[in-house]
Amino acid sequence: MTDTNKNLFNLDELSGYKVAENYSDVRGWDVKDANDRTVGKVDHLLVNKTAERVVYLDVEVDESVIEDGHNTYQNLVSDGVHQFLNKEGENHLIIPIGMAVIDEKNKSVNTNQIDSSTFAKAKRFRKGDIIDFGYELNVVRHYRGDNSIHTSNSADGFYDREEFKNSFQKE
Repeated sequence: MTDTNKNLFNLDELSGYKVAENYSDVRGWDVKDANDRTVGKVDHLLVNKTAERVVYLDVEVDESVIEDGHNTYQNLVSDGVHQFLNKEGENHLIIPIGMAVIDEKNKSVNTNQIDSSTFAKAKRFRKGDIIDFGYELNVVRHYRGDNSIHTSNSADGFYDREEFKNSFQKE
């Protein structure tokens, strides 16, 4: 995949983009699942330039979650064939910003809708990989348990969904 297909950018690689003054910068904060288990740390904030805002948290996944989910299988569309979902070295995943809630007091991000088992079975990527729209779509479908989400192959209107409403504004 080339940079021309790049849909998401790390906030710190874009000049003129920064965390707004009235929003929390959660980079480096722990990410906790619905059962209060630490699943990783926020490594980057991912921006969609068309939407002109942060739409995902890039999370470096905790080793315990990787161990739980390294050997999970995914069915291919054809013939019920199985393949490994995640490979060695794939230790990052994305979380739509609207599916996370900040805990300013404890400097953590909570994903009250997603448990560690769901994270363990999510498709991961290597730090620095280009994330295409197909990956984004599959992740949101996986977290929601709904394969009918956004049947278009285009990102048009995708970031208008509740999963991308940023609740990180400071009170």
